[in-house]
Amino acid sequence: MGTVQHEISAASGGYLKGVPEIARNKAAVDREKFLRVYNRLKAELIVDSEAFRYTDDSRAWVEKMLDYNVPGGKLNRGLSVIDSLRLLKAGAELPDEEVFLGSALGWCIEWLQAYFLVLDDIMDNSVTRRGQPCWFRVPKVGLIAVNDGIILRTHISRILKSHFRKKPYYTDLVDLFNEVEYQTASGQMLDLITTPAGEVDLSKYTIETYLRIVEFKTAYYSFYLPVACALLMAGEDDQKTFQSAKEILVQMGTYFQVQDDFLDCYGDPEVIGKIGTDIEDTKCSWLIVQALQRANPEQRQHLKDNYGKADRSSVLKVKKIYSELDLQTTFLEFEQESYSKLVSIIEKQESEALQAVLKSFLAKIYKRHK
Repeated sequence: MGTVQHEISAASGGYLKGVPEIARNKAAVDREKFLRVYNRLKAELIVDSEAFRYTDDSRAWVEKMLDYNVPGGKLNRGLSVIDSLRLLKAGAELPDEEVFLGSALGWCIEWLQAYFLVLDDIMDNSVTRRGQPCWFRVPKVGLIAVNDGIILRTHISRILKSHFRKKPYYTDLVDLFNEVEYQTASGQMLDLITTPAGEVDLSKYTIETYLRIVEFKTAYYSFYLPVACALLMAGEDDQKTFQSAKEILVQMGTYFQVQDDFLDCYGDPEVIGKIGTDIEDTKCSWLIVQALQRANPEQRQHLKDNYGKADRSSVLKVKKIYSELDLQTTFLEFEQESYSKLVSIIEKQESEALQAVLKSFLAKIYKRHK
């Protein structure tokens, strides 16, 4: 079976940039160990597929589909489970079995991410993802990718059942993944019905709508889920701790999505791994919401006439208005304000271990470029 060791150096650049050499080396080792767990889980799932009488062709398809979609990202969500677990245990050395289980949960989150992205790219008619063609655009794949997305989701249940069924927190884990999937799908629905294909109703593009979409579509699975997994593994059972972490991480997820929207417009495609299409896709992004709040009547008309059109001329007209309104400066001000506010809230938490986890998350995304 194929491995993904070649992904290590390619995936490490943005995550490790600016980190002291010792810490950078440790992070690279952690990432390599994490990728080994992926290979083990993949092998188990492909053997498991014998129960469904898969043919050699179908097993080869599943392996190719997994390697293409699951391990190619920054892996921050998955690695954050282990990072958080160590911090919750005051930096203690974790037993090998605990490292494996934490990594397995991290990969469940990466599987969930892959499931969302495979289907999201189809819905958005996207071109590239992580520096390569979207899975549904690969020759011979097409809309088979819909079923592949479903397979990715079912793999999560099988990993959890295989490795966590006898753990006292197994039911809580299953409930957690089910709830977060429901929240994220609901956020995707809110996003899609706010911006239906072929329609541009800028009156719907309010900050309230935007924040609701972001909370459900991004914050829960990208930020709360990894920490909640670590808290469960650490034996935490105080619901106040989970709730406090959730409230802060949802705010952090909002900050992260605003960054994402900004990078979709201003980021380098070679760095972020995709060509931004929020303007063409009529997305209710932070930039269009901010532009509508600040635009004069003439600028609003230009936005109405050009937002959501795929031709380059229209896209450039929208970006020109963003430039006229100096939204890059607005973003930088928002970023600094958000960071300061989050640090203040985090430092008010009673648990120093939870503070460490939350500060670690914030450090990973502050002023990111991809």
